[in-house]
Amino acid sequence: MELYLRNRIAVVTGGASGIGAASARALSREGAQVAILDRDRERGTRVVSDITGRGGRAIYVETDVTDEESVSRGVGETVTALGAPDMVVCSAGVSGPVGKRVTETSRPEWDQVLSVNVTGMFLVAKHCLSYLENSPIATMVLIGSDASFVAFKGMTPYCASKGAVLMFAKGLSVDHPAVRVNCICPSVVDTPMVRRDLSLDDDGIRNAAMPIMSADQLAGHVLFLASPASAPMNGAALVVDFGFTARAAFPELEFGSS
Repeated sequence: MELYLRNRIAVVTGGASGIGAASARALSREGAQVAILDRDRERGTRVVSDITGRGGRAIYVETDVTDEESVSRGVGETVTALGAPDMVVCSAGVSGPVGKRVTETSRPEWDQVLSVNVTGMFLVAKHCLSYLENSPIATMVLIGSDASFVAFKGMTPYCASKGAVLMFAKGLSVDHPAVRVNCICPSVVDTPMVRRDLSLDDDGIRNAAMPIMSADQLAGHVLFLASPASAPMNGAALVVDFGFTARAAFPELEFGSS
């Protein structure tokens, strides 16, 4: 499938690892030039080296998505180095406290999750939209979660933040019709964050009780939403969860053949 991304400019936040890194590599393989905006310089430059070593063009710009000055500077450096962005993938995110109820969650823990997962996307959108609106293929892809729809025990701050991400995508699609904004909502993805939160190693990933997708698998869906191939989609939520949110809570029944 032709995705028409050759020489287009992509900004990927959280592009130093996990879904962001896989998305940056996938965009580069389609010919896009990629700017990785992330706080982790060591990992970010490693991803850039991987991309450029394969003949692609990529830059790393140290950026804290929770700091407006840092975001403004990161977007400005991207425009200077590569040009105005055509695509933005907002992948920077944190899980926050895992296994805690709200009564056990501190205000700083709550604030960090909302600051990175929601305010970070707001700041990136605020400083990228004026450039995107001049692109003929302008797109934003926000990384949500199946937690945008269903709650998980002990992760209320994360669930609240991902529900906000879903509605932020819809709001942007209405307010900025020249830019297609969609939200991708995966279930468990094999990323450093998930491995840390669930205490999983390679064997744990292979033998987990629930299905776990690779970051590369999800990046294929991100690539589709970021490209003109998904042109009819706007303000949509693409759920990638092995069909689990399609299942009813009602227990399975045994039906006779007659």
